[in-house]
Amino acid sequence: MVDVETDGPIPGEYSMLSIGAVAVEEGLKKTFYAEMKPISDKYIPESLKYSGFTREQALKFEEPKQVMERFARWVRDSSKGRPRFMSDNNGFDWMFVCWYFWRFLNENPFGHSSQNLGSLYKGIMKDMSKSFKHLRETKHTHNALDDAIGNAEALLKLKEQGLRIQLE
Repeated sequence: MVDVETDGPIPGEYSMLSIGAVAVEEGLKKTFYAEMKPISDKYIPESLKYSGFTREQALKFEEPKQVMERFARWVRDSSKGRPRFMSDNNGFDWMFVCWYFWRFLNENPFGHSSQNLGSLYKGIMKDMSKSFKHLRETKHTHNALDDAIGNAEALLKLKEQGLRIQLE
C-alpha cells in the first residue's frame, strides 16, 4: 500500500515530496517513508498545506534518485512474489511513483499496473457511492506513511470479511 504527498497535480512539472508504503501483512510492520527534494521550481502553496511541509523544508530533503533507489530495494525486499502497487487514489499516487521510478531508475519494480482500494471497495459493495474510509484505524493525516498504513488496515479488514487476497 502506497501513498504520496506532492506540491502540485502532475509529475514532472511538480514534485513528489514524500512517499510512504507498508507491506500488507498481519502487523503492518514493514514500512518505508522518505521525503525528497523538489524537482522543479513550480509548486502550488495550497498543495504544500496538505503535506504540512514548507517550501524551505522541502528544499532540504533527500535527493529523489537516492529515495527511489532505496524505495525500489525496499519494494523488492518486502515483497513475496511480484510486487503489487495499491493505493487509495491510484490515479494520482501511481502517476507520481511510476514517473519517478522511470525518470530516476529507468525501471519500475511494480511493473505497469496499479490497483485502487476505493474502486475495490465499491465493487465489493456493488455501489459506486460507497467509501472504505470508515475502515481505517490510523487517522488520515496527509503524512504519507500514516495514510498508507490506514489504507492497509482497511484492506486487512476486507480480508477479515472474506476478501481473498494473497499475503504470501
